[in-house]
Amino acid sequence: MIYKPFQDISLSRLGMGNMRLPALRPGDPKSPIDWPAAHEILKLAMESGINYYDTAYVYQGGESERCLGEGMKQFPRDSFYLATKYNVAANPDYREVFATQLERLQTDYIDFYLLHCLMDSRIDSYLNNGCIDYFLDLKAQGKIRYLGFSSHASPATLRRFADHHQWDFAQLQINYFDWNYSTTKEEYDILDERNIPIMVMEPVRGGRLAQLTPDAEKLLKDAHPDWSIASWAMRFVRTLPRVQVILSGMSTLEQVRDNAATFSDPGTLSDEDMATLMKACDLFHTQLQVPCTGCRYCCDDCPMQINIPEYLKVYNAWKIGEGGIRQDLDEVESQGKFESCIGCGSCTGHCPQNIAIPEIMAQLKERFG
Repeated sequence: MIYKPFQDISLSRLGMGNMRLPALRPGDPKSPIDWPAAHEILKLAMESGINYYDTAYVYQGGESERCLGEGMKQFPRDSFYLATKYNVAANPDYREVFATQLERLQTDYIDFYLLHCLMDSRIDSYLNNGCIDYFLDLKAQGKIRYLGFSSHASPATLRRFADHHQWDFAQLQINYFDWNYSTTKEEYDILDERNIPIMVMEPVRGGRLAQLTPDAEKLLKDAHPDWSIASWAMRFVRTLPRVQVILSGMSTLEQVRDNAATFSDPGTLSDEDMATLMKACDLFHTQLQVPCTGCRYCCDDCPMQINIPEYLKVYNAWKIGEGGIRQDLDEVESQGKFESCIGCGSCTGHCPQNIAIPEIMAQLKERFG
């Protein structure tokens, strides 16, 4: 495992994301976590040298924090760093949230604490409800070691929030796809100019960059047959100097092994490798229709309880010409089906990628309903 200094400590370049821990009923968004399987993953992550573990108050209905807290009890508390988050939309009572998180995680302090999912519609809530002063006070007491935020906001909002005070760190969605086709590079530059270290989420875009279109994958496999497709995404993010930790939401032992192998090699992408990756990205972009990361923020308030991310995966497969779409739609585990969508728009207000979900459901309904 390779490491990078952060203030007075050293962090593994690979961090363990705990938003997609294995479920007892795979594919069912309401399924409880498979705790023994999750704890086996955490054990392998620790044995692989990972020392940064990220979760949040809302992940997997709060069970992620509980599972992580129980799983890490077997290791000395000073051998790893916990990161979790306060989401004003989930529960505005920041005092209650923090107390609950300490209980769930079975600790008396949080190493890295974040204001969660900054968006244009939420910035004033975070700036005006008193939470920042409260968390800064907890930092002074030693109950929080480093204070930061995660952002899905526009560059203008990010710039405004970053200037509030000197944050210890921030978390951004960075991957080679968004670097080319979104505002990611501008967001990175905003934090770089302010000397704010960056923790990276979605380096493989919710797993979407682990499996590209056939033409794009062939380019990468021809260049490095021994590299996994996902490892190209990790290596790209590692080329960015301001990046500190790269999070991966690992839900299988094989994912831990593959990522650990990638992060045992300090080498970076050559100029030729970078050119190959950008060419593959361009090919992929021409065929990809919906940039869903599978975060599931769209699901909780859906009145029809539709498993939206799974239907978006099928939609992408349809748009790039894969077969068996009708069967794939039928096999999606969801209480509400895609035909059930009433177009209320509740989902779009929670989508960090600003996907027009009701329009997509309408397309699926028209073609396959």
